[in-house]
Amino acid sequence: MFQTKSRQPEGVSRAAIRSPSAPGAAKRAAAQASGLDVRVGHVHLRVADLARATAFYRDVLGFTVTVDGPAIGLQAVFLAAGDYHHHIALNTWLSAGGAPAPAGYTGLHHFALLYPDRPALARAMQRLVEHDYPLDGAADHGGTVSVYLRDPDGNGIELYYDRPREQWFDASGRPIVRNDPFDPRHLLLPEADDA
Repeated sequence: MFQTKSRQPEGVSRAAIRSPSAPGAAKRAAAQASGLDVRVGHVHLRVADLARATAFYRDVLGFTVTVDGPAIGLQAVFLAAGDYHHHIALNTWLSAGGAPAPAGYTGLHHFALLYPDRPALARAMQRLVEHDYPLDGAADHGGTVSVYLRDPDGNGIELYYDRPREQWFDASGRPIVRNDPFDPRHLLLPEADDA
């Protein structure tokens, strides 16, 4: 049987990895020391119906089609926010007419779309309301405020914004993590400062 050794990042103590009480500043410093400077560039999803999925991401979530594959004989569509080449890619190469994986199977739980602030998330929520689109829920996670839904193919999506960084950690430097449900329609109230 093939086995691998558990490895820890260079310069990070095993205690810092295991201990949820290690100060947040120390964890951030260790991550910076690793030299890792990466972010998620895009998500590529298999879908059952390319036109249906494109309509959802374009019309309901507001992304712009940057590559219309069917127009050039490619069963894929790329969509973006702003001037990036693509944040979301859709294809039916192995999934045309397919069904979502049943509960109890491994795979993607959800992908998350980060909005710059609360008003931007409120505008996204307004689009969902205007399309009468069903939601799975909403939660205040402490450092983030999130709305959850599924695309037409059952892929989980989190729409969220980050609170200011100084609100992410408690006085001891530990991340503030919670899962407090709230009514996502509260995001549409102009007098509400937060969820």
